[in-house]
Amino acid sequence: MLARVSSTPTFKRLPRAVREQQMLDAAVKVFSRRGFHAASMDEIADDAGISKPMVYAYLGTKEELFIACLHRESTRMMEAIAGAAAPDLPADERLWRGLRAFFGFVGAHRDGWAVLYRQARGSQPFAAELAAMRGRLVEVVAGMLDHALRAAGREVGATDLEVVSYALVGASESLADWLADHPEADAGKTATRMMNVAWLGADQLLRGATWHPGAV
Repeated sequence: MLARVSSTPTFKRLPRAVREQQMLDAAVKVFSRRGFHAASMDEIADDAGISKPMVYAYLGTKEELFIACLHRESTRMMEAIAGAAAPDLPADERLWRGLRAFFGFVGAHRDGWAVLYRQARGSQPFAAELAAMRGRLVEVVAGMLDHALRAAGREVGATDLEVVSYALVGASESLADWLADHPEADAGKTATRMMNVAWLGADQLLRGATWHPGAV
């Protein structure tokens, strides 16, 4: 006797972590295209190939989903930078590898960068999340510069070090935003351009050179 075959389709049940990543992938794409306010949970669910109630069940409201996207993309970026900028490298090589990892992330995840840098700036609590991400980047850059200065037998005041680090991070963010708008641009060459700007100034800092305004 032939076994009875069910006509009801069966679907493989994915682990929760895998399903959440699918949802986040879809959400990042939709948020980058639409912005937070115009994006709909229906479109995110459609892009993920799941039901809207499942999105709510797994990741909460649209605001909570957006914050989850910010956390994931910023974590990915910081892990890429930390993994590339090993502390035992010379100062210039460490900064170069960190920049290359940063711009490489932006070049490979333009949608993620749009969510991080553009969509999050406009309103709270997203601006606070962006400020926290920038603060972590500043700490990494400040640590690199401080390490290089100490290796050269010099120390710079904490305020001066913080100001220089914020300037480097701000310049890198602006150039990364340019890279996100130019898919034809090479991430590695962009990192080299930023390195030329950053290191020529940082090298002078390491040597103790400072600029002073002339007499008015």
